[in-house]
Amino acid sequence: MIQAVLFDLDDTLLSLNLTAFLGRYVNGASGLLARASGKLRVNIMAAYARAWLAVEGENRKDRLTNQQLINSIMYKQTGIPLDDPVIDDMIRCYEETVVPRLGGGVVRAEPKRGAREAVDAVWDMGLTCALATNPVVSKACDLARMAWAGFTEDDFALISCAENSTRAKPWADYYEEFCGKLGLATEECLMVGNDAKRDFAHPACGLRTVYVGHARPTRAVWSGHMDELAAALPRIIDEANEADA
Repeated sequence: MIQAVLFDLDDTLLSLNLTAFLGRYVNGASGLLARASGKLRVNIMAAYARAWLAVEGENRKDRLTNQQLINSIMYKQTGIPLDDPVIDDMIRCYEETVVPRLGGGVVRAEPKRGAREAVDAVWDMGLTCALATNPVVSKACDLARMAWAGFTEDDFALISCAENSTRAKPWADYYEEFCGKLGLATEECLMVGNDAKRDFAHPACGLRTVYVGHARPTRAVWSGHMDELAAALPRIIDEANEADA
């Protein structure tokens, strides 16, 4: 029986140019770190890219949180200890005061039509709603993007982020960990996302995916537009439950 619906954030609930946002984020954070450390900004930016690639790696064996792995790689690559209290405070201030203002211009952040109705529909059906965004950045960055989409932390029972996750999409370990924190098995959850690669667990782990992107992946239990999802959810849930029965 489906007990929870998990939503992706970027280009699912929120329309934005994600590459532009990440570029702006890294450029700003790297500038701060460069001034504080005397290191070259370009080297810090490259270290961020390597750290994110490592977080998303398929063959990870560590049990570090994603943030701990990022900190470790950044230190090895640049000598900058992101977990030093002073540096941590500086980055946290940047994420809480500057990042929320990065949604304009080329980033083009705005709510996806139908996103609010879909999230409200989940709660109205008596199900749990959670935000399973790819956890490569901090919760503060998640909250900034959620605000651009018209959501707050109160809209979700759980939000994945670099601080509370040890794996990333599309790996089954990430989805199993996230569902487990909700007290549920993957078979009891439904994923909603726009990415035909990342929003489908690999390898398959019993999690079913509703697809709201531009393709029509055969693995999806339903494909359509976000503004159609709220009306379709009762039937999608009923069909999933009937299949389980």
